[in-house]
Amino acid sequence: MAIHCVRPDISGEFRNPFDCDELIVKALVTVSAFVALADGQLDAIERDEAVNYIERQQLAPTISRARIAEFFDARARDLEDRDFADLIAEALRPVAALSLTFDVLRIALLVAAADRRLDPNEVQVVSLIRLISAPPAGPNAVNVDRPPVYWAD
Repeated sequence: MAIHCVRPDISGEFRNPFDCDELIVKALVTVSAFVALADGQLDAIERDEAVNYIERQQLAPTISRARIAEFFDARARDLEDRDFADLIAEALRPVAALSLTFDVLRIALLVAAADRRLDPNEVQVVSLIRLISAPPAGPNAVNVDRPPVYWAD
C-alpha cells in the first residue's frame, strides 16, 4: 500500500530531508543495505531486490530508480565505514509514523533471500530489525520481576 503525503510533485532528486518519499527510501534502503552486508558481501542482486520492491510497491514515486540505487550504494558504504547503530536508529525512527513496519520487514526478508541462500547473520539481522521496528508494548507488558525474554527465529 502506497503512502500518500501532501507535497509538491517534483520528480528525481532528493530535496527536503523531511519529504515523505525521502524518509521512506532512507528507511527501506538502510534496512536493505544492513541485511545485504550481514553475510560479509554485498551482491548486486540484493540491491536490485530492494530497488525493485520500492518501485513495485510505488512507495517513493517521486524518486527515480537510479537515485534509489545510488542511495543504496552510498548507505552500504556508510554502514561499512562507520558505527552503524546511529544510522539504523535514525533511519527507522519514522517507520511507525509512516506505517512502514510491514514494508521494512518484507524488504529485509526479500533482500536476505535475494541470493538464494540465507546466511545465519542475515537471519539474525532480520530478527533484530523485527525487534527494533515492532510497535512499543504498553506499560503493563514489562514484568520487572523476571529477566526479559528475547524472541529469535
